[in-house]
Amino acid sequence: MKTGSRRFIVGTIMAGHFIAAFAALGMPPFFALILEKSLHSDAVYLAGWLYVVPTFCTAISSPWWGKLADRFGKKPLLLRAQLGLAGSFLLAGFAPNTWVFFIALLLQGLLGGTFSASNAYLATVVNGAALTRSLTLMQWSARAALVIAPTGLGVLMMTVESPLVLYRYLALLPLCAAVLIWRLPAQQAQDAGKTSPSVSGKIIEATPGQIYALQFAFVCSTVMTFPYFVPFIQSGDAAVSPVLAGWLFGLPHLMYLLCAVPFSRYLGQGGLVLTLALSYLVLAASLLGQALAPALFAITAWRIVMGLAMTAGFIGLHALIAAVVHGGNAGATFGWFESSSKWGAVGAGLIAGIAVQAFDVRAPFFISALVMFVAGGYLAGLTFYRLRLSNS
Repeated sequence: MKTGSRRFIVGTIMAGHFIAAFAALGMPPFFALILEKSLHSDAVYLAGWLYVVPTFCTAISSPWWGKLADRFGKKPLLLRAQLGLAGSFLLAGFAPNTWVFFIALLLQGLLGGTFSASNAYLATVVNGAALTRSLTLMQWSARAALVIAPTGLGVLMMTVESPLVLYRYLALLPLCAAVLIWRLPAQQAQDAGKTSPSVSGKIIEATPGQIYALQFAFVCSTVMTFPYFVPFIQSGDAAVSPVLAGWLFGLPHLMYLLCAVPFSRYLGQGGLVLTLALSYLVLAASLLGQALAPALFAITAWRIVMGLAMTAGFIGLHALIAAVVHGGNAGATFGWFESSSKWGAVGAGLIAGIAVQAFDVRAPFFISALVMFVAGGYLAGLTFYRLRLSNS
């Protein structure tokens, strides 16, 4: 396939994922407002539970959808994911009560999974370093949606009487993505190949099971600090406005948007386990630094370091998964890869809630740092052990 054609396909998949993620990631921050103004419920505590429902269901369904993609084709299952999102958004937009809204979110998780479906299709178009860069761009689109969507939808909230109505219009976004994807080729030449990566010349530095565990630990540690970051930053001596707190919260994601593409030119080419070990250890230090030095300047500096470590960590994980995937197993591999990420997010939310209740708002930072130190130490030990074997 020509390079221009590959770039067009990758760009189309990335655009489709962004416009679908815009709705999926942009609406959850407004669940409390939806409960109050649209569903007329005073049970504001339900917002936290509803937030977890799509993530939990995606964690369960992704491996199953991935196996079906390997059997019936990557493009049909990607179309299925986009149409599933559209249907669930439409149901949410017409939900008359909290129970119907809950069912819509449940279906969003069960029928969605656009990230793993998109990655599985990409694995039939590119491989090796090109796949690593494509996965980095896919994560870039997700981070961009996470940064842009809440602000954009917050502006739209001011123009409608009921926030829930926005879901009716947002259902058009995955439908547009489905149209874009429908025009792409059904199958690439690489999809027919079921060659083991080790035979095709790729260097395997970690098994799929190890990669899933490392992904789980990485996501759990980063997400664990999200729910209580604003209360944490506002609990310090310095007066921090909600606007500044929100900016500090988004700073690591902004660093990813700025640095992911240039970093991917140098990272992910080799020594992946060592790269991941260093990123995990630096991430652990940044989390510990935020908890121990909550002054504004120190927090800002540590949030920048956190963003850089997150960027290197994502690229390392993407390179590791790209080394074990091929056209024949892409659906199942990326299904489990996304499932491990979603389980990490679910675990993070549960642990953070328990830790804050038992201790204080700094507890998630200490726990996250400990997890990253253990994972980073394991990877460093693995690197040292392999180095000794190669020199013996």
